[in-house]
Amino acid sequence: MTHVEVPSAAMAIDPTDPEGAIAAAAARCSNWGRWGADDVHGTLNFIDDAKRAAAGRLIRRGATFSLSQQFNMDGPQKGWRRRTNPLHTMLDTGTEAQAGIQGFPHGLGGADDVVTMPLQCSTQWDGLGHIFDHGHAWNGRPAGDVVTSAGDRVTGIETAADRIVGRGVLLDVGRVFGTDGELPDGFAITTEHLRATIDDHHLAGAVGTGDIVLVRTGQLTRAKREGWGDYAGGDAPGLSFTTADWLHDTEIAAIATDTWGFEVRPNEFDVAFQPLHQVAIPNMGLFLGEMWDLDGLAEDCATDGVYEFFLTAAPIPVTGAVGAPVNPIAVK
Repeated sequence: MTHVEVPSAAMAIDPTDPEGAIAAAAARCSNWGRWGADDVHGTLNFIDDAKRAAAGRLIRRGATFSLSQQFNMDGPQKGWRRRTNPLHTMLDTGTEAQAGIQGFPHGLGGADDVVTMPLQCSTQWDGLGHIFDHGHAWNGRPAGDVVTSAGDRVTGIETAADRIVGRGVLLDVGRVFGTDGELPDGFAITTEHLRATIDDHHLAGAVGTGDIVLVRTGQLTRAKREGWGDYAGGDAPGLSFTTADWLHDTEIAAIATDTWGFEVRPNEFDVAFQPLHQVAIPNMGLFLGEMWDLDGLAEDCATDGVYEFFLTAAPIPVTGAVGAPVNPIAVK
């Protein structure tokens, strides 16, 4: 474990004025029109073919790491806003096959199954139609023109199906600033924490355009040991609202954490709910990943000192969905 001292956040927060802070950050960090009025990819535009090819050259050992939690009934969801854990049901089993009642010829048997689940119940991406700002979706579109009862007809998650492949960078803030690799709930990760972690990992100056940044807080490690508790929706370490400008100015393509909500909880204003989401998704067009399991990758990075890797993290292209499950694979 490394301990690094950092100065206080450069951007002060008035906890009584979330509306003003959100409006100011949205104005500073807006990418509306940057890639044209019809754009549906947001910050994924920062990943081009050359960057994907360069990311492929990061593979040295061929070691692979799945960054996904499991999708099962023992997951973190508790029913908030009708989010439940996946329900897995077998339609055909070996029992029926052994009994010869499946109706197939020449002794053929098989098994089949179905899963019912919210699309954001475990490791997932937030799509660009997931969050709105004062009735506006990504790129300034009226929210009602984008997402209807038929789904997201403009920026559905299927538009990202072949886009999220490139250079991944792990920032293990939990290892650098935490106790035994874990940040306490309510710990706000500032830009200074991120920069100090980049320095600690010898990545100074090497996090930027087109990168997919993974931030490990260690909260999932704690949940694995102690049980889910309020992991889904409760207090958590996470990104400070003050990181909005860093997220914008670095031109990263996407960012994911090992927590349920990406940003620090409780949020940093007296009365607010996910204010950094409100800036990042509809205004920046930034893809946010949540509930990623970064522990195995983090151990390997700490061992070999290499915190960059090839990453592929395509969402399941559910047509019109505003978020989708993903099994990210890091390759070193």
